[in-house]
Amino acid sequence: MIVVIGEILIDIFQDYERIGGAPFNFAFHLKKLGFPVRFLTRVGNDRHGRRIIDRLEKNGFNLADVQMDSRHGTGTVRVDLNQQGIPHFDIRANAAYDHLDLNSADVSGAKGADMIYFGTLLQRTGPACHQVQRFLSHTNKAARRFCDINLRPPHVNPHAVAGSLRHADLLKVNEAELAHIQRVFDGPPAENEVMPWLMETFTIGAVALTRGSRGSVFYSHGGPIASPTATNVRIVDTVGAGDGYAAILAAGCLRQVPWAETLRQASDFAARICGIAGAVPDDDAFYHDIRPLMKGETDGR
Repeated sequence: MIVVIGEILIDIFQDYERIGGAPFNFAFHLKKLGFPVRFLTRVGNDRHGRRIIDRLEKNGFNLADVQMDSRHGTGTVRVDLNQQGIPHFDIRANAAYDHLDLNSADVSGAKGADMIYFGTLLQRTGPACHQVQRFLSHTNKAARRFCDINLRPPHVNPHAVAGSLRHADLLKVNEAELAHIQRVFDGPPAENEVMPWLMETFTIGAVALTRGSRGSVFYSHGGPIASPTATNVRIVDTVGAGDGYAAILAAGCLRQVPWAETLRQASDFAARICGIAGAVPDDDAFYHDIRPLMKGETDGR
């Protein structure tokens, strides 16, 4: 079981709207790949919330995990794309997901989870940060904790960042986020010292560093593995590409697929996400080529 906690929202583009949010995108991909997923989130009792509920129900999510808020609206994000399809996000403050009540949620299944996924946008307020950190402290210690740090200034709570790094077993971070962490927590200035410092300081077992068009590098105690980005990609927009990468990284981790193969497939999948509008596809056939990763081959790690 994979337990995902976090936001689901409406991405508002210039000409269309799509359901998004990094935790939702991550949960959606893994569910389509056949993993059992619980997605703990909260939406407003409004037209956006009802649209989200309908989409979740049609795709087999347990609606008992989705809280309805009558006081706060469903989260929205204005997405502006540049000429390369790279987005700028304007995120609504005080949305329903900021008030997710993990104390009242039925989290009994989380005690036996194989993986718990979380990020920091949900923790941008003090009360929400406290709830998420408490949740992580009281769930199954054997579960892999996957932190997709997902820093979206100005919605960054330094206490949430510090706490999330300390809970992470597996971390996904991009270059701008790594630079932020390095600066805030007084990391070493030398580029070749930053990753060892990060992993040692926060006791993180593995880190995936995404580098946009330059691919990614995966760091673990077995040494770094570089993965180039896919070539000949037709880019519609890059929204959700990192979430797709994260989902395949999690799948490979849970199925013990060799890291090099996992990273190759994660990069390819992220590139394919760039070829559609928004972060998740409308057609389940999109997942046919990636499902062979789920065979469960082991590499002894």
